[in-house]
Formats: sequence, C-alpha cells, structure tokens
Amino acid sequence: MSESHVDPLATEPHEGPLPPAGVSNPVDSAALVAAGDLLRALAAPARIAIVLSLHEQGKCVHELVGELGFSQPLVSQHLRVLKDAGVVRGHRNGREIMYQLVDEHLTHIVTDAVLHAAEREHPHDD
Repeated sequence: MSESHVDPLATEPHEGPLPPAGVSNPVDSAALVAAGDLLRALAAPARIAIVLSLHEQGKCVHELVGELGFSQPLVSQHLRVLKDAGVVRGHRNGREIMYQLVDEHLTHIVTDAVLHAAEREHPHDD
C-alpha cells in the first residue's frame, strides 16, 4: 500500500501559472522550472557570497578561498553547483580555472535578495 504524497517543492506547476502583475501573457512552465532550478542553486549563503565576489571580476578557486574564508573543497563544491546551474562558467588559465558569472542578471538577483533580506531584518522607522 503506497501513500500518495504531494511534494511541496515539485518543479511542475499544476494548472497554468499566474502571470506576474502587469504581464498579460502567462509565463511558460519551462521558464518556471528553470527559474526554480536557478533559485535553488543560489539558495546557499556560500553560493551567494561567491556570486557577489565574482560580480567585479573573474577569480580562481584559491582567490575565492582567500577572500571568503571557506575551505578549498567547499568552494569547489559550491562552484560545481553554480556551474551546473549555468550561473558561472570556468575557463582554464594555465594551471588554474578562472570562474566568472555567466551574465549580469545573476548579480541583480542576488543583490536584490540580499538587500531585501537586510531591509526585512532592519526595517526603516517611518
């Protein structure tokens, strides 16, 4: 006897998605799945720190380790997740791989999320 289980993190929307406010066309369900995958890849504080660090310029693993204070294996693991999600790309530079953000949209997503969280943590007294 198996129980039916509804996964609250399911990637497939049931029934058509609602369009964002001000948008008349519904969002393609494939775009929603891709957005969910992207947000899951960004959902770790260490990965957010890596994205923010790569905003200005590409860096290799040892530069990220020195700047962020994480271990080399941890940085490499998070870079792998970000690379698999299409957030960063790496190119070989001699013996090292230089990582950079795929595009500027990613910086905006992460920066907006961090600023939003900071505002919620320290609301303005109006």
